[in-house]
Amino acid sequence: MSDTQLIIGMPAGSLADPQRGGSLVNLLMQAGFPTKGYDKGGPTTFPLTSFLVGWDGRPQEFSAQLALGEIDVAIGGQDWMRERQLEFKYEYGKEIDVTPVLTLGRGTVRIVIINRDKRPCDEWLTELLTEKSLVTMVSEMPYLAIEWFQQKAASLGFGESHGAFSVQKFKTPPRIDSGIVVYETWGKTEAKVTNESVDFGLEITQTGSAIRNYGLNIADVVMESEACVWANTAIKNDPEKYDLARMFLFNLYGAIFAEHKALVFFNCKKETMGAIVEYLEKNALFADEPTLNEGVNYVEFTIQLDAASKDLPIAKVRYELAKLGATSIETVPLDSAIPSLDVIDF
Repeated sequence: MSDTQLIIGMPAGSLADPQRGGSLVNLLMQAGFPTKGYDKGGPTTFPLTSFLVGWDGRPQEFSAQLALGEIDVAIGGQDWMRERQLEFKYEYGKEIDVTPVLTLGRGTVRIVIINRDKRPCDEWLTELLTEKSLVTMVSEMPYLAIEWFQQKAASLGFGESHGAFSVQKFKTPPRIDSGIVVYETWGKTEAKVTNESVDFGLEITQTGSAIRNYGLNIADVVMESEACVWANTAIKNDPEKYDLARMFLFNLYGAIFAEHKALVFFNCKKETMGAIVEYLEKNALFADEPTLNEGVNYVEFTIQLDAASKDLPIAKVRYELAKLGATSIETVPLDSAIPSLDVIDF
């Protein structure tokens, strides 16, 4: 038996909380990978799958760890993974080769530019850059801020005059005379912008309510982010580890795909079968052909439904099937649903 193990970066923070972050704990359990210790702050283990090893950490660090081969795959938001890639690019001139291999459909946030001005972004920024050769901003993600600023400044004709940048601790003396100083902060970005400590900021938000509460404006959306599984593409050179990664993704996909889905089983007499098949076809409740088992006098059908659908509520489907002659209608929630191995493209 192989002793190869897949090392998984497990993100501390909201995703580890069963009550927040879309419940990553439950998602892993439904995928067949129950965890122990993860929701308690670690250390994380996978008691049923010894070929998986949990490495507890912060998503802010996972890009570098993946690039170094310290971990094989990691769960983290697109925003923090991009931030660390940009830091290596701007500060060290090095590209980090990591790639998202599966979107988890949870942990969604927006990365936005906030300011005290209600005018359109280009009008406000053009005036600011015309008046000031050195501008300041604050952000927990300074390199995402720099990338946005340099692209925006260049598009407005200020690429040369404001091309320099400096990332510094909050309110330390500027190391440059022109361009942008980004003060790296550890929260309460809105307060610093409201109190005019800086010209503007870059903030992480879900609803924007805190930004509005501080009387601030969202000038621009830098990116939308959600949690993904990321991989070091070099593991493709290790056939056993690569196969473990695909197995992990394959089952995780099944748990995600099954969310809000249910199987409905029911019987009907053969003489009512035609009307029921017509109903199923009209409502696109099967693909190539319906799934059924034929007996002597009865037929058993199995259909998959979206339990969260507003267009075709599951309660309505069961009732209408009953009116067409369906009996013994049973509904079973799905923990996993995997169409085929082709769902994994890695």
